[in-house]
Amino acid sequence: MPGASSLEDIYVSHHGWLQSWLRQRLKNAEDAADLAQDTFVRVMQRRQMYTVHEPRPYLRTIARGLVIDLWRHRDIERAWLETLAHLPEDQVPPPEVGLLAIEALVAIDRLLDDLPGRVRTAFLLAKLDGMKCPLIAERLGVSLATVERDIAKALRHCYRVQFEADQ
Repeated sequence: MPGASSLEDIYVSHHGWLQSWLRQRLKNAEDAADLAQDTFVRVMQRRQMYTVHEPRPYLRTIARGLVIDLWRHRDIERAWLETLAHLPEDQVPPPEVGLLAIEALVAIDRLLDDLPGRVRTAFLLAKLDGMKCPLIAERLGVSLATVERDIAKALRHCYRVQFEADQ
């Protein structure tokens, strides 16, 4: 295939550039090294690199997603730690429970991020705040039928993701 390179050639040619690009964004050499490596792991998993004729934009797109995932994970971790700071010492769960909770929260965040904004908001208002559909409709400025469809869409999405995870 003209212009295509082996993964090894691409790694050798672009790993240093990618790590530098990440270091500029993250301001942390260790995180940059980790995410550069993770980027190439993703490339290997996708097995699409062999048809990519412009590797840098492709690598940058994957790395950008990993950076966003890292920041979101850290935001969730920070929120978890702030929550724990407000608990009485005897109610703070052990560290291993905290790690499981953070991973669960990251997975939920990723799941909800796949939903359109209004659908996600309606779902969270219903499930976390316990609001009824008419109140959600009023708050969002949409019809009751729209809220009901949005919540149903969110639930179908959750069930689909759970079904896929179980397979």
